[in-house]
Parts: sequence; structure tokens; C-alpha cells
Amino acid sequence: MTVKELSQLYWLNREIEEDKRRLDVLEAALSSPKPQKLDGMPHDGGHGDSLARCVAEIIDLRAIIAAKQQQCIYERNRLERYIAGIPDSLTRQIFTLYFVNGLTWRQTAMHVGGGNTEESVRKRVYRYLKSTKE
Repeated sequence: MTVKELSQLYWLNREIEEDKRRLDVLEAALSSPKPQKLDGMPHDGGHGDSLARCVAEIIDLRAIIAAKQQQCIYERNRLERYIAGIPDSLTRQIFTLYFVNGLTWRQTAMHVGGGNTEESVRKRVYRYLKSTKE
């Protein structure tokens, strides 16, 4: 497995966070009152089309988020199966903390302790991946 494949869960979670922020903005825009034109002429306020577009975009975005969340479940299961096959306990912990839990190298090193540095845990991952590729 490559670092790119191992990192898919992290990137999917980032995408979901961004989509949720966009959804919050859309929902806030939908709930905020729009200024009205008071020119005496009958009209729908010009908001009918934009309101419909906003609602449609919210519905689409919710479906996209749900699909990505399903993909996250698949990716997490795939990662956990791969990590379970790593024979060394410390290496398994490092892989889980970094690739599944999304910690930084520094946070991972601090969490495993034992005098490990961010550089040592990173090198351990890359050495393991290299040894399994050969």
C-alpha cells in the first residue's frame, strides 16, 4: 500500500469538513431575509429562482456529504484491515494514529512516547512501507 492510498481517509474527511462549511453558508443564506424592492410594481421579489437554486444546491450537497461519509467508512475499514496485518505493535499504533486518527507526525510521536520524535515515527512508517513493497 502507498502513502497516497493510506491518506485517502484523511483527505476525504477534509473534503467533508469543507462541504459542511459550504452547507452552513448556504443554509445561513437561505434563512436570512432578503431586501425587498418597494417600487409599487407586483413581483416575486426576484428571489424565486435563487431560492430554488439554493434549496437544490443544499439537497445536492447533503447527498454528496452522505456519499463521502459512506466512502469514509469503506476507507477506514480498508485501512484497519491493512494495519491489523502489521506484525509490530508500535508500527500498528503509529499507522493508526497518523492515518486513521489524522494526527500529525509530532502528535503521533508524543502519543506513542518512548522518546520517539516526529522524524522517527515518520521514518518507521516509510521503512515499513518500503520493506513491504520489496
